[in-house]
Amino acid sequence: MEELKLREKDEFINLIQLLKAMNLVESGAMAKEVIDEGLVKVDGEIESRYRRKLYDGMIVTFNGEQIKVVK
Repeated sequence: MEELKLREKDEFINLIQLLKAMNLVESGAMAKEVIDEGLVKVDGEIESRYRRKLYDGMIVTFNGEQIKVVK
């Protein structure tokens, strides 16, 4: 499992930002597409909100990859 460390001043990261930051998608448009297709899960449940706020401890699953958000 990979980890995405939040910047010190941030409390959360949006789902689209995480997918782009971890190089799981090439663009915001591609991130929206994979979310719309139901391919992204947050804490084990399919997520449909592009701007879902991800906080410390949350886990995103996409394309066989798991990313844990850490503070």
